[in-house]
Amino acid sequence: MKKNVLKFIGLGMLVLGFQSCNEDVLERQPSEFITADQISDAAALNPDLVAGSIDGIYTVMFTSGSGNTGGHDDFGQKAYDVFSDMLCSDMALSNSVYGWYRSSITEMQGTQDFTFGDNFQTWSYYYRQVLNANLAIGNLGGESADPEDAGVRALLGQSLASRAHSYFMLAQLYADDYIADQPIIPIYTTETTGTQAKSTQAEVYALIEADLNKAITLLDGFNRSDKSQIDQSVARGILAYAIAAQRTRWSEVATLANQARTGSGTVLMPPTADTFGILGGFNDYNNPSWMWGVDINENSGVGLISWWGQVDFFSYSYAAVGDTKVMDEDLYNAMRADDARRGQFFSTPGSNYLQPLFKQYDSDRVPFGTSTQVKADYVYMRHAEMILLEAEALAKSGQDAQARNVLHLLVDNRVADPSYIDALSGTALQDEIYMQIRWELWGEGKSYFAMKRNQATITRGANHLSFVGESIPHNDNRLTFEIPQREIQDNPFINGQN
Repeated sequence: MKKNVLKFIGLGMLVLGFQSCNEDVLERQPSEFITADQISDAAALNPDLVAGSIDGIYTVMFTSGSGNTGGHDDFGQKAYDVFSDMLCSDMALSNSVYGWYRSSITEMQGTQDFTFGDNFQTWSYYYRQVLNANLAIGNLGGESADPEDAGVRALLGQSLASRAHSYFMLAQLYADDYIADQPIIPIYTTETTGTQAKSTQAEVYALIEADLNKAITLLDGFNRSDKSQIDQSVARGILAYAIAAQRTRWSEVATLANQARTGSGTVLMPPTADTFGILGGFNDYNNPSWMWGVDINENSGVGLISWWGQVDFFSYSYAAVGDTKVMDEDLYNAMRADDARRGQFFSTPGSNYLQPLFKQYDSDRVPFGTSTQVKADYVYMRHAEMILLEAEALAKSGQDAQARNVLHLLVDNRVADPSYIDALSGTALQDEIYMQIRWELWGEGKSYFAMKRNQATITRGANHLSFVGESIPHNDNRLTFEIPQREIQDNPFINGQN
């Protein structure tokens, strides 16, 4: 990682929050900012200073340009939800006018060529978040600290969980499959700007688990003031995903997923067409099924360059004027006729065929959109995904009866006749849960993780623009990003490695 890039991003975010970057900015020494030592001294007297830096981490999650590019596919965490949904083929680019995602992602040219910007953008975004977490952790006493003050404990817990989340995303997006002794990415656990060699997957996941286990302890009793903050339930959810990605310890995954949903105070989204139902309940932060999300409003500065701009037909942006992102046709057709989630997608063949017109849309629902100011909110984690992860883990640990019971919690609220679930066991039950994940969580950035941990092969439907009918296995090298050219050039420990 380029030294000046890391130092500028970390200190700039810590003091000022996010500001847009360009090539000239990235090359400047951050002499205009106070030093990390000065921040640490101030934080000892005023923990609110560190709290502001952690708020900055959450702000980066919905800020355009946070991957250090000027691309209209660079808008924080939800940008990588689109990347991953497209790479696993559940989200199809069915029409392309402006070219975003086409060559690099849907044609998978960028994931085979380290000079493509999407490799740098993804790398830069998550290492930006890692460094900012490291700065906060350092200023709170370090990852081994055990603060007495409840507020400081919560800040340290959030920082550790944020770092773990970023490393989890990097491990998923830059490794073809889970191979414990395979070196994949460098680990940075302090705010220093030196470069590191790649660590193995086992080492990366060990850090992720250690951070999250510590975070879960520190966040005990923390009542967050805002759903954008990571609390104990969210940390447990991230840890459940991280262990599941290693395809092991399934009973532990089931327990964590259960604790995450039952301890979160959330409920399952009903099969209704109201504010909080599955036919439209994906734009409001107040939805009681959301475990983790952010309230986007007029002061957030979110506009055309956003998840909504790229996916929502009713926002004035790309999806409204020809760059349509839709559900894979075969995935849609695999849903039962009595599945309420079929109603989330426009089902009449034509230009808008299988767009999520009735799932994820701006609440004003003005055709083609009328404003570049986005006010629809972002969801990062919700109740249903923990039900599904728990059911999957129970099935994979051989507890089929318990898995069916948990799966019924969701399916009974999605299909008119869920009795077919009772006849499923073994591989058939696991396959059904995997399909339920793909149907329920379409467009939410979670199907990619499920594809990898289920070691699935996906066959692209007829409504893709490329590779129609091609079967692509989960560990195909085209489905993961390359370490970017700049990192290879600037990191002597990676330069020359295979």
